[in-house]
Amino acid sequence: MNGLLERMATTTFGAAGLYPTRLTEAEDVRALIASLAPIDAGRALIRLGPGGDGGYLVPDDLDGIEACFSPGVSSISGFEKECAERGMRVFLADKSVDGPAEAHPRFAFVKKHVGASTRGDVVSMDDWVAQSLPGSNAELLLQMDIEGAEYETLLAMPEPLLRRFRIAVFELHGLNHLWSKLFFRFVSATFAKLLGTHTCVHIHPNNCCGVVKRGALEIPRNAEFTFLRNDRVTSRKYATRFPHPLDRDNTAKAPLPLPACWIGGA
Repeated sequence: MNGLLERMATTTFGAAGLYPTRLTEAEDVRALIASLAPIDAGRALIRLGPGGDGGYLVPDDLDGIEACFSPGVSSISGFEKECAERGMRVFLADKSVDGPAEAHPRFAFVKKHVGASTRGDVVSMDDWVAQSLPGSNAELLLQMDIEGAEYETLLAMPEPLLRRFRIAVFELHGLNHLWSKLFFRFVSATFAKLLGTHTCVHIHPNNCCGVVKRGALEIPRNAEFTFLRNDRVTSRKYATRFPHPLDRDNTAKAPLPLPACWIGGA
């Protein structure tokens, strides 16, 4: 984690209701959650990657995607390998490791963090894509797991670049801090930007860290979100299968189903 989320992690929600800023109004949190209720976009979901942590559900709409960008490498590269084996070029970035977990001729790795701007060991998404695919306007896929830096990175991403990502998958961290007004303003702006171009089609809570419950609202601390670009959406019914048959737990801890307040029409 870094930046705002790292500082906020030192204060946790407990019996006294402690947060580093004033609490967000429950109606504002409820409205944000409702805007993210996953949609059945008319395209079946498939699983890419291992049957555990590092595997994600994406719409079966991969034909014509030229490249996958995957900031945040860690020790698992199964998702990226499956993208490569489908013919995509795969660009990976992570300062904390020396390379992906396994090699593939379609992989291209840079030892840098991805963030809001290019500086030192950090590269922005805009600069990274431009350096990796100069002069290209090809369709792309994004899979981002960068331990809390995802919010600032998304806010800084130019909209024309965001629109190039037909499918975007994020591991979103620290969602329990939505009850902090300062964090809520930051994250709600991030979601507003993303929802201007994409539709949420799946959410899978990471069972590593549990949920925070306040009133009728339950918020997973970490969760995997899948978004599909709006022009690829052919249906707008709410998704109803949670967990999806292809979902898999991230850890050996007890399963963590998506709370009902995140399911449209529930």
